[in-house]
Amino acid sequence: MLLLGVVLVGLGAGIATGGRIGNLANMRFRWPFFVLAVLLIREAAVTSPLNRVEGVQYVYTLSLAGLVGWTVWHFGRLPGVWLVTAGAAMNLIAVIANGGRMPVSLELAGRGSHLLVDRGVVGQYVLMGPDTHLNWLADWIGLPGPLVDAYSPGDLLVAVGVALVAFHATRRRPEPELGETSRRIVSDPP
Repeated sequence: MLLLGVVLVGLGAGIATGGRIGNLANMRFRWPFFVLAVLLIREAAVTSPLNRVEGVQYVYTLSLAGLVGWTVWHFGRLPGVWLVTAGAAMNLIAVIANGGRMPVSLELAGRGSHLLVDRGVVGQYVLMGPDTHLNWLADWIGLPGPLVDAYSPGDLLVAVGVALVAFHATRRRPEPELGETSRRIVSDPP
């Protein structure tokens, strides 16, 4: 829910400052469905019966590492994506330090379905405690309002980065085709 909200904020700010929603169609991503696959893996590891399968956390960890690599690959194409990379890398560090699972504070885990509180482990999440590591990078931040999930500092950095990417995406002008550039150079007098 947070990511959808920040995308809408970024797009709205871009349009309000002269950007165009049509500029989104001109963006060129490498492997665009990879990001969708990572998001689906994340959701499947939590909301499906896969959350009971030991080892699903390693699939999630690998997909998160792939997402970090994908964002690095897009540094030159997407202004602001470096913030997404930094936030995702912070999450990856916390997950790796905890055996493939992101710790969640007891207070915030109790605000949701109580499944994590009851089991102690669900998918790629583990209840935060004395045996978890790097808890300051874990999911301990609760936002006011309808967003009842627990967020990590990395999640918030990813959200800011996604909003910036969405903002800049509306502001980008279409890149001219190679043929158009060479025709302009040839036809324009020096």
